[in-house]
Amino acid sequence: MRYKLTIAYDGTDFCGWQKQEPPEPIATGEAIATGEAIVTRAAFSETTPQLPSQRPGRLALRTVQAVVERAVRHVVRENIQLLGASRTDAGVHAQCQTAAFSCSPRDDLPPEQTGSGWPAERGTDRLMLAINGQLPEDVRIVRAEQVHHRFDPIGDTLAKGYRYTLVRAMQAPLWERRYVYHIQRRDALDTAAMAAAAAELVGTHDFAAFAAAGHGRLSTIRRVDHCAVSAVPLADGSGERIELDISGNGFLWNMVRIIAGTLVDVGLRRRTAEHVREALADQDRRKAGPTLGPQGLCLMWIEYPTIEPPAAL
Repeated sequence: MRYKLTIAYDGTDFCGWQKQEPPEPIATGEAIATGEAIVTRAAFSETTPQLPSQRPGRLALRTVQAVVERAVRHVVRENIQLLGASRTDAGVHAQCQTAAFSCSPRDDLPPEQTGSGWPAERGTDRLMLAINGQLPEDVRIVRAEQVHHRFDPIGDTLAKGYRYTLVRAMQAPLWERRYVYHIQRRDALDTAAMAAAAAELVGTHDFAAFAAAGHGRLSTIRRVDHCAVSAVPLADGSGERIELDISGNGFLWNMVRIIAGTLVDVGLRRRTAEHVREALADQDRRKAGPTLGPQGLCLMWIEYPTIEPPAAL
C-alpha cells in the first residue's frame, strides 16, 4: 500500500524539510582528535528547534519530514520512510508539499501484528485525520491519496511553483511578519523593470549564477516556465505588496531567493535586465543579487502526470 500526502506548513519554527541528525553540540571552539585530523564541532544555539533523538550522540533537529514521519509511524504502527518532493530550507513555507510512504495491508501481516499498516478499506480521509491528530499546529496534511506502489514524489515531478512575497513600506508588517520579506522604503519599486528582468529568466538556462555555493548538483541547467512580478497597493496606502511567481522543472539551492534578491535590486535601480542576462551568460554568482530571507518564500504547487490508481481501487 502506498499513500501520497499533500502537506502544508509554516516553516518558521522548522529547520527545513529534510531530516537532520548532526552530532550533539559541544562547547564552542572545542577541538576533537579523530586520529587523522582535528575537527571542531559547531555549537547549536539553544533556540535551535530540536526533537528527541533515539541515536546516541546525535541531535535531531526539528524538520517537517521528521515530524510528519513520526506522526505517520504512530498511526500505521510501522517504521515507514517518508519521502518528500522538495527540500525546502529552514524558514520556508509550503502550501502544497508532496510526500509518500508505503505500509503493509492488514492481511499481509502475521496475527500478532494485526492492526498495523493502513488497509484501503479504512479510507484516506480517516488516514488524514489520524495523522493530523498527531501533528503540531504548524503543519497539516491537507490531502491523502492511495497511489500506485511505484509513485515517486521526486522522480515523477513535472514542475513546481513557488511564490516569493515582499512588502515595501516604512513600517514592517505585524500580522504577516512570518510570511513576507520587508523592504523599508518610502518610494515605490520599479516593478515594471522587475517584470522585464524576470522575463529574461524564462527558458532553459544555466542558473549557476543564481545558486548558493555547495548546492551539490551535478548540473545547474534548469528550465523556468514562468517568472512574473505583480504588485498591489497595501490597504492603508502605506506601501505595496509585491509577488514573484516562478515555476519550472526544478530549482537549485537558494535559487528563488537569489532571483528575488536580484529582481529587488532591479526594482531599486541598482541592476537592469541586461545585468540579469550577463549573470546567466557568465554563470558568475557575483553578478546576481543577494539571497533574500526565507520567510517570503512558499512552495505553492507541484505538478504530476495523471496518476493511474492502484488496481484495488
